[in-house]
Amino acid sequence: MPETLTRDQINSQTDPSVANQYNSETPKEKQMQQFFEMVDGKKIGMLSTYRNGVGAVGRSMAVVKRIGPDFLFLANAHSTKFKDLASNKEVQITFQDSKTQDWISISGTATTTSNSDPRIKDVWTQSTRAWFGDLGDGKHTGGPEDPRMTLIEVKSKYITYYLTEVGMLGFAKEVIGAAVTGGVANTGKLRELHEQDIEKARSTQ
Repeated sequence: MPETLTRDQINSQTDPSVANQYNSETPKEKQMQQFFEMVDGKKIGMLSTYRNGVGAVGRSMAVVKRIGPDFLFLANAHSTKFKDLASNKEVQITFQDSKTQDWISISGTATTTSNSDPRIKDVWTQSTRAWFGDLGDGKHTGGPEDPRMTLIEVKSKYITYYLTEVGMLGFAKEVIGAAVTGGVANTGKLRELHEQDIEKARSTQ
């Protein structure tokens, strides 16, 4: 912490662990491209919906397709997440890499489709069947024609992510050094992409 600051001068504008946390120097186009690269390497994330009287409810789900800054998930229409989405379309997707300490958080709005959506056949794979099962009635087969098979499409509104720039040893060195000296660990870049940045990326995809 800078010696020129007194305890009465520390606030959200002067606290070095907060004031300088977001990386604004890197062009937004590069930030978005690095977001794409990061998220494409993390296929399983947490999709959180919001349940009345409970709050955020998360579950692990596989991204079946990224379309620019937006995401598609295959889901069972009978699952409780659809009840959540019927009353609140706002969702959050999060990804965490425990090895690198990278993380991603995406806030957005979800829409759901019926089984008639042709994109289901495009993203369905044989492994999808394992999560639905064949109920043996000739209708609920776990295949793309199964009426339970639907899509959740998330349109991103706000993205924030942390891109680690040091290896495991460098990470430990920064954290230990900061703990000893009273400094602030510098292990990577924290970035945020707002709706206008996302809309620009969406229009170019």
